[in-house]
Amino acid sequence: MCGIFACYRHPDVQKFKPTALKMGKAVRHRGPDWSGNWIANDTILVHERLSIVGVDSGAQPLVNEEKTVSLAVNGEIYNHRILRKSLKKPYNFKTHSDCEVIIPLYLEHDIDAPRHLDGMFSWVLHDKVQDRVLAARDPIGITTFYMGRSSETPGAVFFASELKCLHPVCDDIIAFPPGHIYDSKTDKLTRYYDPKWLVEPSNIPTTPVDYKELRTALERSVRKRMMAEVPFGVLLSGGLDSSLVASIAQRETQRINEATRKRAAEGAAAAPQGELVGIDDENELQTDLILGQLNSFSIGLPNAPDAIAAQEVANFLGTKHHTFTFTIEDGINALTDVIFHLETFDVTTIRASTPMFLLSRKIKAMGIKMVLSGEGSDEIFGGYLYFHNAPDKAAFHEECVRRVKNLHLADCLRANKSTAAWGVEARVPFLDKQFLTTAMNIDPADKLITKDRIEKYILRKAFDTTDEPETAPYLPEKILYRQKEQFSDGVGYGWIDALKDNAELQVTDEMMKNPKPEWGADVPDTKEAYWYRCMFDEHFPPSCASTVMRWTPTWSKQTDPSGRAISIHAQKYESTE
Repeated sequence: MCGIFACYRHPDVQKFKPTALKMGKAVRHRGPDWSGNWIANDTILVHERLSIVGVDSGAQPLVNEEKTVSLAVNGEIYNHRILRKSLKKPYNFKTHSDCEVIIPLYLEHDIDAPRHLDGMFSWVLHDKVQDRVLAARDPIGITTFYMGRSSETPGAVFFASELKCLHPVCDDIIAFPPGHIYDSKTDKLTRYYDPKWLVEPSNIPTTPVDYKELRTALERSVRKRMMAEVPFGVLLSGGLDSSLVASIAQRETQRINEATRKRAAEGAAAAPQGELVGIDDENELQTDLILGQLNSFSIGLPNAPDAIAAQEVANFLGTKHHTFTFTIEDGINALTDVIFHLETFDVTTIRASTPMFLLSRKIKAMGIKMVLSGEGSDEIFGGYLYFHNAPDKAAFHEECVRRVKNLHLADCLRANKSTAAWGVEARVPFLDKQFLTTAMNIDPADKLITKDRIEKYILRKAFDTTDEPETAPYLPEKILYRQKEQFSDGVGYGWIDALKDNAELQVTDEMMKNPKPEWGADVPDTKEAYWYRCMFDEHFPPSCASTVMRWTPTWSKQTDPSGRAISIHAQKYESTE
């Protein structure tokens, strides 16, 4: 991940420059490798870089040869080589960066440029000739992005990767909506990502599940996200989603290494040991590289259920596994830092982010810059335990769509900011555009949880090779059909209990009866939520609170968002096929 800050049409941009650089520095944790800035007309772009692709030449902001178009990007464009070859007009590329292709795309497609991108991204582009700014965010909002305005500079528009860059200079801030582009010509946000399943959630899909297509789509998505020139690994909780991602990544690693050895044996030149993976012009992984052993990472309290399951998966797959433990005290001590980096007071997000935040620090210390992660699957397939209570397939589908729409305020925010806090990038294969097209257009009747079908049954079945003797198993059967655990539960049940106990010590009954006036109607309903809101207020002004969404289950009367609080959690499942 990188960090960006931009201001369009500041009344005195040169005078504002030191402040802009200071705002950029506030997200240097996201991009510790290099800093850059660019001023054109009354606009300034500031960039803090984490180098993963085009390491030797991709410093930003990127500028075209005529110095008329400048660009600051946070993210990865997986189809950049295909896009370079498909340009109608020649463009003199200055770097090997995957992001530079956005400039010629803009020159050819104008406001439709982001429709052509396959990746995760937030970017701000300035056209000096038109004195125009375009800003866009990826379809689901995997990368965090905010937009602000200031009553002191009413003509200016601000953009940044995190709230902490904006609240010192803006008093009106919104979370930039995913799948949208902002155009200063109209001063409007326009949706560019508009698949039918997203914009018409009441139109219920009727396509029956194709297990082979589902499996192939996820494999393709993982393969795409192995594009890197730096060491990478996979987050492995031991649950279904991260285990499938790890399994596919390990298969790709082994396939590439085997192909490289074969080429070497045939006399073709092979890259040296330790050389890492790239994407060829057909958007497939190159096969002349040696990747080495795939690293996998997990964290939990001692003897946590997820850590035990993760080790079992790692042993089965043959990854180089690293299990880290944390103490309850470690987690409690980190809370205020976690909330500062997350920029939220949502209970579920903070519970799950704290172990991920601690793990990311360990990963960065090992020299790893990028990890694959399993976010998004529960939203796409209705994997949360409260989906057991869905009344019918239409309600099931509409709730899946709602959850996917809100990912940028929940699990995507957690994955992005927990890792970026330490200069690590998380990539999420389940949220690939093509995979979403496949998975979200499946008849939700196939996704429903029944007495014969565990949650996310069709995903499990897609990777069940019991009836395919020629195909090696992707996972042990007990992992493939393991019941859902929310990450904050799986790291050890003592974690959530300790948070509640500490909240009781920090927040009195009297405080609960007298919430802060500036909270308005958004009053915490538990002492734990109250505690987190107070910590949030220590870092951010009240104007930032509107960017926060609270995670709550549907079809449930529970007050605690933990999956453990749902009665179905205690039941045992048996696969029927």
